[in-house]
Amino acid sequence: MGGLRLLAVALTCCWWPQGSQGKTLRGSFNSAAAREAQGQSIGHFAFHGDHALLGVRINNVAVAVGKEAKLYLFQAQEWLKLQENNPGYSCSEKLSRAQLTMTMNQTEHNLTVSQIPSPQTWHVFYADKYTCGDTGETPQVEDIPFEMVLLNPDAEGNPFDHFSARESGLHEFFFLLVLVYFVIACIYAQSLWQAIKKGGPMHMILKVLTTALLLQAGSALANYIHFSRYSKDGIGVPFMGRLAEFFDIASQIQMLYLLLSLCMGWTIVRMKKSQSRPLQWDSTPASTGIAVFIVITQSILLLWEQFEDASHHSPHSHHNLAAILLIVLRICLALSLGFGLYQIITVERSTLKREFYITFAKGCILWFLCHPSLACISVIFSDYQRDKVITVGVILCQSVSMVILYRLFLSHSLYWEVSSLSSVTLPLTISSVHKSRPHF
Repeated sequence: MGGLRLLAVALTCCWWPQGSQGKTLRGSFNSAAAREAQGQSIGHFAFHGDHALLGVRINNVAVAVGKEAKLYLFQAQEWLKLQENNPGYSCSEKLSRAQLTMTMNQTEHNLTVSQIPSPQTWHVFYADKYTCGDTGETPQVEDIPFEMVLLNPDAEGNPFDHFSARESGLHEFFFLLVLVYFVIACIYAQSLWQAIKKGGPMHMILKVLTTALLLQAGSALANYIHFSRYSKDGIGVPFMGRLAEFFDIASQIQMLYLLLSLCMGWTIVRMKKSQSRPLQWDSTPASTGIAVFIVITQSILLLWEQFEDASHHSPHSHHNLAAILLIVLRICLALSLGFGLYQIITVERSTLKREFYITFAKGCILWFLCHPSLACISVIFSDYQRDKVITVGVILCQSVSMVILYRLFLSHSLYWEVSSLSSVTLPLTISSVHKSRPHF
C-alpha cells in the first residue's frame, strides 16, 4: 500500500494539467479560429457592481481596422440559450444577440459593464469580417496580439479588483486558514512530535494522519500565495495554484488510504476471525485488493476531473462526469464503511470500544459525505456562489474530521485504553515485544 500511494502521487505529478489563465489575459485574436468556431472564445468573468471594467490593449491597430475586429460580450444565460439552439441561428444572428460590443480601432479600449443587479458571468468572444463569410477559404491574415484585463469594483467603487464574483473572498479565507494552521502548529507541534516519536499503538496512524494534515496545510499556503499575487496582477502564480491542487489530491489519497486500512481491517477480519479478537488487523488478499482498487479509482477520477475542468481552481468543484463519479464513489464508501462499523458496534459489549467506534464513524462519514452533501446544498445558492460554498465547506468539514480523529487517537480514555486491553487487537499497531512490521 505504501508503494501504491507513491505511485498515485507520481501519476499526479507527471500528468498534471496546465493551469487556466488568470484574469489578465494575453494572446492573439485569430481570424481562422474565429471563423471555425463562429467566434473565438477569449474567456469569461463574473462581473458585479456598477463600474466593472473590461480593458483591451492591441499592438497592430491597422490590421484590426482592416479586419473590422470586434469583441462580443454575452451573458452566460443568453450564451447557453444560443448553444442549446445552435442549428436555429446563423453565425451573424448569434453575434447580433451579444449584449455588449466593442469595436477595436485604437490601441487601448475600455468598456464599462454597469447596472448589474446581481453578479453575472459574461463570455467574451472575438470576431471580424471573415468570421461569418460565405467563402470557404481560410483567411490568411495577420493575428492581433492583445492583453485584456477584467476588473470588478473594489470596496470604494473603483475598478481595481481582479477577482471575479466566483473568487471573491477566497483570498481572505485562505489567509485565515493559514493563520489557524500556524497557531495550531505553534501550540501542538511539539507534543504531537513527541507522541509520534514515542511509538506505541497509535504510531503509524498518527504518522499517516499528520502527513495528510501537512498536505492540507501546504495546499492552503500555496493557495494563499497564488491568490495574493493574483490580487495584484490578475495572473497569480500558476505553479503555486497547481501545487495547491496537487497537495489537496495527495491529502485525499492519504486519508482514503488511512480510513480504508482501518475500516477494512475491522470489517473483513471480523467476518473471518473469532469473536475473541474482532479488531485484529490482517492484511488479507481481499482487503488489500479492495483497498488498491478504490485508491487507484479515486486517483484516476481526481486526475480526470482536473484535465476535464482546468478552468476551476479547485478539486472540489463538480462540473463534469469525473466529479460526479467522485461524489458517487464517496457516497458508496461512506455507506459501506458505515454499515460495516454499525455491524461491529451492534455486537460490541464493551462500552469503551463502542464509544471508540462511534466517534471514529463520525469522523469517517463526515470526511466522505461532506463533499456530496455540500454539492447538493449548493444548488440553493446562486451560480457564482456554488464553487465557493463547496470549496470552503469541504475544507472546513474535512478539518473538523481530522480534529475528531486526532482527539480519538490521542485520547487516553479511548484509543489508548482500548489498545492497552490487548496489544494485538487493534489495526496498524506495533507490538513492543515482537516489533512486528506494520501492514501498510
